[in-house]
Amino acid sequence: MAQGNNSIKKVLIVAFSLCIVCSVIVSTAAVALRPAQQLNQELDRKTNILNVARLYEPGTDVEEAFRTQITSRVVELETGEYTDEFDPETFDGFEAARDPATGRTLSGDRDIAGLSRVENYATVYLVGDAGDPDQIVLPIRGQGLWGRMMGFLSIEGDGNTIISITYYDHSETPGLGGEVNNPRWQAQWEGKEIYDEEGDLSPAIRLSKSASGENEVDALSGATLTSNGVTNMLQFWLSEEGFGPYLAKFRSGTELEDADNTDTDFEDGEGA
Repeated sequence: MAQGNNSIKKVLIVAFSLCIVCSVIVSTAAVALRPAQQLNQELDRKTNILNVARLYEPGTDVEEAFRTQITSRVVELETGEYTDEFDPETFDGFEAARDPATGRTLSGDRDIAGLSRVENYATVYLVGDAGDPDQIVLPIRGQGLWGRMMGFLSIEGDGNTIISITYYDHSETPGLGGEVNNPRWQAQWEGKEIYDEEGDLSPAIRLSKSASGENEVDALSGATLTSNGVTNMLQFWLSEEGFGPYLAKFRSGTELEDADNTDTDFEDGEGA
């Protein structure tokens, strides 16, 4: 006798066939849309860099503004020198952190930002003349309350004075830790100083409930753990573990070796 349409065998065949067809459709769509997704991610990255550098306004041609006003460089964090070993347009710090050849493991007191692993090289973005930049934009990331927070920090060419900060990816609580994206809170960062002394590699910048000094910004109300996360990630990335050696060269006027192996002199803030 012929099996009915509700037989277990036919139900399983239909379900299996449907799964196969759906899998093929989803896989095909994912492959076809991947280039567009990558372009959108790249456009979003450039928009955030322009935004933290205060070069973005609605209607701005992002690609043109980035091409004409931003210079990307890869820096060796340990020495603070530029390197031409990697292409700054394609270098991926996250991938570098996972690779034993280009990353390192952090533990204990060294991992105050909750990163576990970190890259030995990082891309920086210079605004204006690459030899004597008006701004230096640094990528920052660290653990917040609910997950990883990622953003950019813009610093004046003196290597010490903050211009702006922005977070482009986080999962903090709206109205509490999510206030890291509030323009009024972000405006407090302008003019704050990272270090107390010229040769110091230990950053003094931090969030405080009663911010009053040149190195303090108001903590986020009701979001102690997020505030601590912001402080910890800045304390890490601006220390000798991160961009400290690089920024020290700007602060001291030391010659900074360029990617083409020529020296760029920052004596008294002036290019050679």
